[in-house]
Amino acid sequence: MPLSDFQTVIGLEVHAQLLTQSKIFCGCSTAFGAEPNHHTCPVCLGMPGVLPVLNQRVVEYAVRTGLALGCTVKPTSVWSRKNYFYPDLPKGYQITQYDQPICEWGELVIDTPSGEKTVRVRRIHLEEDAGKSVHDASASAGQSLVDLNRAGVPLMEIVSEPDLRDADEAVEYLKALRDVLVYLGVNDGNLEEGSFRCDANVSVMPKGSTTYGQRCELKNLNSFRFLKQAIEYEAARQVDVLESGGKVDQETRLWDVNKGVTRSMRSKEDAHDYRYFPEPDLPPLLVSDALRDTQRQSLPELPRAKRTRFMSEYGLPAYDARILTAERPLADFFEACAKHVSDAKKLSNWFLGELSRLLKEEGTPLSALRFTPAQLGELLATVEKGTVSANAAKDVLGEMFRTGRAPADIIAEKGLAQVSDVGAVEAVVDDILAKNAGEVEKYKAGKKSVYGFFVGQVMKAMKGKGNPGLVNELLKKKLGE
Repeated sequence: MPLSDFQTVIGLEVHAQLLTQSKIFCGCSTAFGAEPNHHTCPVCLGMPGVLPVLNQRVVEYAVRTGLALGCTVKPTSVWSRKNYFYPDLPKGYQITQYDQPICEWGELVIDTPSGEKTVRVRRIHLEEDAGKSVHDASASAGQSLVDLNRAGVPLMEIVSEPDLRDADEAVEYLKALRDVLVYLGVNDGNLEEGSFRCDANVSVMPKGSTTYGQRCELKNLNSFRFLKQAIEYEAARQVDVLESGGKVDQETRLWDVNKGVTRSMRSKEDAHDYRYFPEPDLPPLLVSDALRDTQRQSLPELPRAKRTRFMSEYGLPAYDARILTAERPLADFFEACAKHVSDAKKLSNWFLGELSRLLKEEGTPLSALRFTPAQLGELLATVEKGTVSANAAKDVLGEMFRTGRAPADIIAEKGLAQVSDVGAVEAVVDDILAKNAGEVEKYKAGKKSVYGFFVGQVMKAMKGKGNPGLVNELLKKKLGE
């Protein structure tokens, strides 16, 4: 059977680092990029005799996420010890949640070529991160070092059901989930720094079958591109194994970026391999009705709902709405500007065009803009009113971007205001037509190409400051159109 006769089955386990200033069970900083082993203490180093103290903000963020995904937030959940030995885990166990997680059974709707699809979220649980092993190839014999700055950083693991059926759906789900977490303010969505990462469980089965095949867990998927490539490769590999009469082994495999293949890391462990048991140093985690209600009230409008509203309220096409709502600050900035203009689609064109270009070229985040939404709205309103041309407005926007000056001041200083006085423009039009009577006769005789000549002469006489719309309106009127 060829690959096309098999169905890929995918579930994702997403690890999201929570945006807290301190770790989950101690007061050490979670800041990224510090000197190795700088943000550590006896608790995250696993010293004997120390006790964990739960960071309450971690619980709040987990509850907020669960509510946003439509999960059941459990009034009582339990901490467990996951036991394994690795150099970057100094305690010899990880504090996590196993059989009683904080949230269960939610869903996330994604877009696919065939329409909307609902992906079930099986569980959300909290845990501490491990440290990081660093291989030092510069040493003569090569050595592995351990950086424990990351040990104890709060993680939220979001586990989907195996509802995804190809690599594109997996990428779409991961993007949609990242957008939700960033909107909620619980995660920064940074795949490169590892604060948002995922493992993929991949299996294949003959199309029409209801029995899942043996799954393999894929790691080292730190970009959307790598996720797609790894899933596609792994599905093809498993089909090749089955077609050759072999058996797919349950194992953990690593995506090799350089070779574009997955390679075996270790046989996949089952739960009993980790010898889970209740964490004796922490009581059960209780979530009160008051906490749940507070977090529900703090939920923002989520990306999908905002995208739908942008399309209905502002009349934007789906493409524009999706880009404008991908990041909450951008969506908020757009809405603040929209209060000052009458045409939201033209405003969107400026956001996706000139403003996007300036932000990209200068490497400036939206939060660092020197002008306010009201000032940008003021500038674009002058274009709508015909006070300045679109090209002149681009120059003004560039100056605002560099200096933060008010658009009115820049327009006045540079003399960019268009002449929109009907009497003044009409006088120039009459003069040009009178001086070019021969060209007028040619136009009326059917030579329509000379129309551009009239426009050019009027704009030249007005030194480029004539309102183009008004110039065209008067010319057509005078020429009998």
